[in-house]
Amino acid sequence: MTDAAPRSDLGTHEVFNQPAMPARDPWAGDASLRRALGEDAGLAALGRALGSAGIREAARDAQTRLPELRTFDRSGRRIDEVHFHPGYHRLMALGLEAGYAATAWDGSGSHLRHAAINYMMSQVEPGVCCPMTMTYAGVPALQADPVLAALWTPRLTAPAYDPARVSVDRKGAATLGMAMTEKQGGSDVRANGTVAVPDGEGYRLHGHKWFCSAPMCDGFLTLAQLPEGLTCFLVPRWLPDDTRNPFTILRLKDKLGNKANASSEIEYEGTYAHRLGAPGRGVQTIIEMVHHTRLDTAMAPAGLMRAALSEAVTWARGRSAFQKRLIDQPLMRAVLADLALEAEAALLLALDVARAFDDPARRPYARLSVALAKFLSNKRAPGMIYECMECLGGMGYVEDTPMPMLYREAPLNSIWEGSGNVICLDILRTMVKDPEAAAQVAARLDAARGLDARFDAALAAHRDRWPGLPLEAEARWFAESLATLLTGAVMLADSPLAGEWLATRLGAARGTVTGALGAFDASRVLDAV
Repeated sequence: MTDAAPRSDLGTHEVFNQPAMPARDPWAGDASLRRALGEDAGLAALGRALGSAGIREAARDAQTRLPELRTFDRSGRRIDEVHFHPGYHRLMALGLEAGYAATAWDGSGSHLRHAAINYMMSQVEPGVCCPMTMTYAGVPALQADPVLAALWTPRLTAPAYDPARVSVDRKGAATLGMAMTEKQGGSDVRANGTVAVPDGEGYRLHGHKWFCSAPMCDGFLTLAQLPEGLTCFLVPRWLPDDTRNPFTILRLKDKLGNKANASSEIEYEGTYAHRLGAPGRGVQTIIEMVHHTRLDTAMAPAGLMRAALSEAVTWARGRSAFQKRLIDQPLMRAVLADLALEAEAALLLALDVARAFDDPARRPYARLSVALAKFLSNKRAPGMIYECMECLGGMGYVEDTPMPMLYREAPLNSIWEGSGNVICLDILRTMVKDPEAAAQVAARLDAARGLDARFDAALAAHRDRWPGLPLEAEARWFAESLATLLTGAVMLADSPLAGEWLATRLGAARGTVTGALGAFDASRVLDAV
């Protein structure tokens, strides 16, 4: 049964030349994704759900009926809870039950499959991806303590969602968050001032955290100082004796985007915590969580770009101007084809990284390639999404469409887990500290040599320019060039549109803006969207 059609005859005028914009199934409607993953009944079911009117309405509610901080109960007792619209809980359940946090760890799938779920969810409601990503990424970090891992891992990897406010030992499923940065340090976590004091078998934390996303998670990995140095701790949100762990939420952040996700500023006031890993080894312990979180920050921009592209292409196919469909007009075709190549490249690069996460022998490659993909795709996303918005004209600027949400979301994944400069410096450090990572990326590039003269010329120019590591001031240029070459190698291996991508990225001269191309046949690209 379908809803009754809306009225087009409005008395004063008839509505026409306004394309119907049906919700798109992000699995069935994406040939590149299906080609990369193969048949998967679970992903197909998730795609159908994400394309349904009910889930799209739940996403809209989660994005517009924002989380509400409830500091006290009616009697004046402190509760520090965040209230979410039911749409948020519905989407959390959908993602976790589909295996978002579980499929990479429970034997039912892989990191590649996890990345596909992130990609699809990001197209509909990116805010809920944050707590689910942290839950997925926290699993390897917990291996630093077998006792904590035995308690938490089965619950973090359960394909279920349980928002009950009870201790983890009483739950069948749990979520995990992260609270690292402080006002004075930001990315420089070694400047953290939070301290930990021993208390029986655990510790009490005293300090603040400038950003704590999803503060209703069941636990948080956090950093605090011991005499030996910065140390990692696991903070349970709820205690086994049915009391609340002191976890003071000062406020929810009023952010540009990611509205459904409650990001908060918190204080630890004698907050109970378990030490995770050796004293003074906090960064080394939590880096496993950061590494896996980066996979999603490399994948999510591809999802945002694909959602924006779908809106632009559907509009152009259904809208006419100057006696021609937009999709049939040469300049619009050039713009849309350019945008489609950007989305294709971002998807395939991130999937290539995800495959490396599944192969222990390619761990060095994963360590470096995830940073390259995160850097490049997130730098591309805002401009690409804006251009898709412009394809809709004034409609693209209106909140009735998803375009403003996607545009506001675009900067987040670049900032999260290391903004541009941090990532570029990390790329250089990785190439020094882990020569095998640099060697595996170089081998991937060398394997593509001889397949296309344009790629060969660009690779030679890169190596001529930087026979060794660049000066720090050139790190962004170097990272962009290396990431672009890696994208080219992936496209040559995995995409039927590799020739079009190389022609417009590494081939003949072109302008710097979208669609500023020379003679270019857009048909093959647009037929694939």
